[in-house]
Amino acid sequence: MATIIPIQVLRGAAALAVVILHGQHEAELYAGRSGPTFTPVAFPFEAGVDVFFVISGFVMIYASRGLFGRHGARRRFLAHRVARVVPLYWSTTTLYLGLALVVPTLLNGATPTLGYVVASYLFVPVARPDGLVQPIYSLGWTLNYEMFFYVVFALAIGLDRRRATAAILGVLALLSATGLVLSLPQPLATWTDPLLLEFGIGIALGLTRSEGVGLARLARVALALAGITLFAVQDGEPLAGLARALLYGVPAACLVAACGLGHDDTTDESRLDHWADRWGAWIGDASYALYLTHPFAIRGAREALRIAGLASFVPARVFLAIALATAAAAALLVHRAVERPLTRAARRRLERA
Repeated sequence: MATIIPIQVLRGAAALAVVILHGQHEAELYAGRSGPTFTPVAFPFEAGVDVFFVISGFVMIYASRGLFGRHGARRRFLAHRVARVVPLYWSTTTLYLGLALVVPTLLNGATPTLGYVVASYLFVPVARPDGLVQPIYSLGWTLNYEMFFYVVFALAIGLDRRRATAAILGVLALLSATGLVLSLPQPLATWTDPLLLEFGIGIALGLTRSEGVGLARLARVALALAGITLFAVQDGEPLAGLARALLYGVPAACLVAACGLGHDDTTDESRLDHWADRWGAWIGDASYALYLTHPFAIRGAREALRIAGLASFVPARVFLAIALATAAAAALLVHRAVERPLTRAARRRLERA
């Protein structure tokens, strides 16, 4: 299947936004120990997650268009999603768990309970001992939403595309409305969070593209500028629930529409001519690896500077640049050497089963 290159580039940009968010936090801590203070850029980089959610809904419709209404579609869809998500997430979770048990101070870890560990591996949202609802590897909170969305999607994929889309949107809306009116315990609170609406927005955009609707270049540029502007005017206050779904979900939808509703934007990545397009597509391909591995890379860069005795000589902004470059390089390596082989092996095994 041809790749929608602008969507791949946007996926990479969303992952980089999350990396910048955490990189700036590490740079603040680094500056506090080594020299002048560091002032983060005032932009809601955490909204990269919301862009991911909208992209996920969009891509599921686009990539699954040959499965709707077919016999065995549910099993095939779930096998592909599990093969795509689980191996690398379990690998990074296991690495984090091992480091947290051996060197708790290195990754700010704490000894977890067995039930908490099992729930983390199975994508079941539970509260940590401090009350925060996150898995043992905290970045996995987004995957708890993703996997639940995949289950909802799989239940409807046996229908034709239009009816399946209507069913998914109806279920997501009903679940979100339930979460707004009822105070439910975990994991039901997560499974009825209005953030699920962001997947629904992506599904609507994916159906729009599948129906042959496209936008002129000028309209797409205007949508992209609108999305960036709507993000930039945020006041920086933490958002959750319906407020986040609206204030981050709407500009995310603008960006996904700008990147996904072109008339001729699919191509084989090997035929990309411009270096920026190639790098953007590569980072997009490695975006999942970048998302899951960047904390290791950033903190590894910090520890390397400390061990080398350079922390007091390298300014925080230079450290941030080094950390981002290290995270990107590590993600490209992990994507090619680890993620792709694990995904292929898992898919073969699951399809045989």
